[in-house]
Order: sequence, then C-alpha cells, then structure tokens
Amino acid sequence: MASERTPGYLSSALRVFDLSMSEMLWSRRTIFMALVVGAPVLIAVLLRLLDALGAPVFQVNGMRMAGPAIFGLMIWVFYLRFTVPVLGVFYGTSLIADEVEDKTITYLFTRPIPKGAVLLGKYFAYMACTVFVVLPSVVIVYLAIVPLHGSLGASFIDLVKDLVLLAVGLAVYGAVFAFIGARFKRPLLVGLMFIFGWEQVALAFPGYLKKFTVAYYLQALVPHAMPSDNVISMIQSIFRENPTLPQALFWLAVILLVFLWLAAVSVERKEYVLEQ
Repeated sequence: MASERTPGYLSSALRVFDLSMSEMLWSRRTIFMALVVGAPVLIAVLLRLLDALGAPVFQVNGMRMAGPAIFGLMIWVFYLRFTVPVLGVFYGTSLIADEVEDKTITYLFTRPIPKGAVLLGKYFAYMACTVFVVLPSVVIVYLAIVPLHGSLGASFIDLVKDLVLLAVGLAVYGAVFAFIGARFKRPLLVGLMFIFGWEQVALAFPGYLKKFTVAYYLQALVPHAMPSDNVISMIQSIFRENPTLPQALFWLAVILLVFLWLAAVSVERKEYVLEQ
C-alpha cells in the first residue's frame, strides 16, 4: 500500500523534471537559445581570427585593450544585459503557459502530485537546460579572447565569478518570470515589458526605483568594470549606489525564493480554463 501513497513535493518535482527535460531540449525555444548564446561565440572567434591576421580590432583611441577587459565587456553586453534576462523571460514565462496553450496541463494536474511541484520540476528543467548551454559558451568566449592580450591564470578567478553570476541571474530571472507565466494571461508580453521597459527606465534614474529590479543587484556581483560608453551608463555612473556583495546576494536570494513560492502558490490556486 505504501507504493500507492501520493509522492512527496520534492520527489514529485523531480518526476516532472525528468519528464520536462527532453521536452524542453527538443522545443523550438532551444533553437532560439542556441542562436542567442552562439552569437557571442562567433564574434569572439571572429575577433581572434582578425587579430591573428593583423587587423586592429582591439585598438581604442590608439591603445590596445587587454584580453580580460574585452572579455569583461562581452560578459556585460552580451550575457548580463541581454542573454540572461531574455532566456529567463522566454523560458520562465513558458513553464506553465506552454502547457496551457498546448492543452496538456490537464494531464499533468490529473497525476497524484501537488500542482506546485509541477512548476518546480519544470523550473529545475529550465535551470538545467540554460545553465548547461550558457556557461560552456562563456568558457569558449573566454578561451578565444583572453589569451590574446592577457594571462589566463590572472583572470581565471573572474571567469569563475562570471559563471556563478550568470547562473544566479538565470535562477532569479527564471523565478520572477515563472511567477509572471503562472499569474498573467499574456506572460511573454509582460516579461518583455519588464526587462526592456521597467528595468531600463528604473536603472537610468536616481532614487529607489532601481532597487525593484533584478539587474540592480546582479550588477553588484560583476567582477569587471562596467562600461560607460552610452548615455544611460553615464547617468548611472553619476547616481550609482551599488549594494554591497552581502546585500546583493541576500536580496537576490529573497527575490528567488519569494517569486518561486508565489509561482507555486499561483499554480496551486489558479483554475486554468482551456480555450476551445
């Protein structure tokens, strides 16, 4: 009779994780993810090739930039400001929304497992898919760029920090957008407005608004100097009050846990009506 008992919350989530991994890897979003993370890899390889041919691709105002500085710029521009939030919104909002759109959510909810565990298991699958695609691409970019005008050993610790930073960013953004996907009817639109609207505006102005963004706390973890080559970055540099490392880690953990809990609660309580 013990085998007929309802499985626990975590074991149920792991079952959904196993079921969702293959579906997520072979979904259309995987092609999009490959294109997103492949772009900086191709750029890094192209820059190395051009540099080997003698092209002055790493010269700024007549001075050659060091490899670690170029790598830090690529982390900031391609990964932190674009790849991480975009993958978070496209995958996070789809965890439940895709099941509703495909009319398969009823099959998941008829299983003898907690509804919230369905979302948690799919969130674990999202983390596995994105982390094991994004982080290797960062390592490839590092190996292509840093040896040109820098030391691998001297900047290796920054690479480790970058990998941890991007994993944290994927986890936090994924939790936020998992809640949006579970709560709103047009979650992708709401998510895109959040990362390209709210976060950009809030970070550009002084005051407390930036504290209600994920990017504000993530940028405090960046081991590289942030670029200041555009108007928004210049404005931020004037009014910048970055949180300390402990504060940033604390609030990122709070955001992650709170929104993941809210997402699970939303799935537990919401009645999903499938459109005919």
